[in-house]
Amino acid sequence: MNLSDIHLPYALPTALLITGLALKSATIIRSWKDPNARATWLVLFFASAVFVSVTPASLQKINDVTDVANIAAPWSYSMLTAFCGACLTMIITWREVPSRRRTRRIRSVWIIYGALVVALWVTFLLADVPVVRIYDIDTYYATTPWMREHILLYLFGYLTSTLVSAWMIWTWISEVRNKPWLKAGLICLQVGYAMGLVFDFAKLTAIGARWAGTDWDYLSVTVAPPFAILGGTLVALGFILPVVGPVLQQWPRDQISYWILRSLIRAFRDLPPSAALARVGRFAPLDLRLLQREQQVLDGLLQLAPYYDPSLYEEAYEQAVIREGATQARGLAGAVAIRAALVAHANKIPRNTGSESPRIGPEVTDHITLIARSLLRPHRVVDLYTRLTSTGSATAHA
Repeated sequence: MNLSDIHLPYALPTALLITGLALKSATIIRSWKDPNARATWLVLFFASAVFVSVTPASLQKINDVTDVANIAAPWSYSMLTAFCGACLTMIITWREVPSRRRTRRIRSVWIIYGALVVALWVTFLLADVPVVRIYDIDTYYATTPWMREHILLYLFGYLTSTLVSAWMIWTWISEVRNKPWLKAGLICLQVGYAMGLVFDFAKLTAIGARWAGTDWDYLSVTVAPPFAILGGTLVALGFILPVVGPVLQQWPRDQISYWILRSLIRAFRDLPPSAALARVGRFAPLDLRLLQREQQVLDGLLQLAPYYDPSLYEEAYEQAVIREGATQARGLAGAVAIRAALVAHANKIPRNTGSESPRIGPEVTDHITLIARSLLRPHRVVDLYTRLTSTGSATAHA
């Protein structure tokens, strides 16, 4: 059997997990004091470590590099046990509000699973396992003193985590409403844990058969691994979806808004900034760049307030709504009014507002994106602006 052939099924989940870990690490590190961020990072880290460690090629490499027969077993089982602990703490963090009780429960989980990791290494060091086994170590050493306990420790630790996590999700999922990404993640977790149970029972059955003097190794070597791979992938995906899903959903909207607002930024390029802008690089997070662009637009509107003519907006809207729907008419009318204000600003002709402080009303400020979208087709704005300012209304708006 070729190691590279067995390595292939692990490639996709490993790549996805490492990519997710790399993309979220910077954000999580900045928010390390947030329990959700810490729990997310630990789940991604240990899930990646498990998939990297348990491939047959990796197991062989660990044994070769350390020159210790079968030391890859406690290493990979330790990663799996830590992943189980991280999954439990993540579910507790999601499900319960911040409290001392939640903190105590999370601490208890880490103490229990930390002790389990120590027990794995102690039992391995006490065991006599001179023959290197990559594929069937669980059944080959199923009757070996201390290695038997070593194998049962990781399997029952995994089984306990799976059952407790599945029960916690089962009693909670019906309460989750209006959070589609969280619900999708919980469904993935439930399916993943169900497959994890199949993996565990297949392993335990094969070990029990060895104790009874029967060879059912195929359950451990052939049946269990696919369920472990798919189940582990679904569990990891279940934790990733609620964190990454809303970001992926919002990102296209923010990107489109950021691109559309560029038309207003270009229209305001001759306006001097009212205050020094903080430097935000092109590789800064999109939400930060969008926030700055929105602030630049509001800053430009503030400077144009003394030159803004609401009556021109109303007249432009009345003409635009005849040909356009109400939504598009608001954007086109706002674009025309802003164009007129820019012309008045360039000519230093403020509108006479009497004792009122000049301002631009919600007819513009509440429809910034629509106005920016209209400015992407400037000929329509220019046509309507020309019609309004070249007729009898030109005197009224002068």
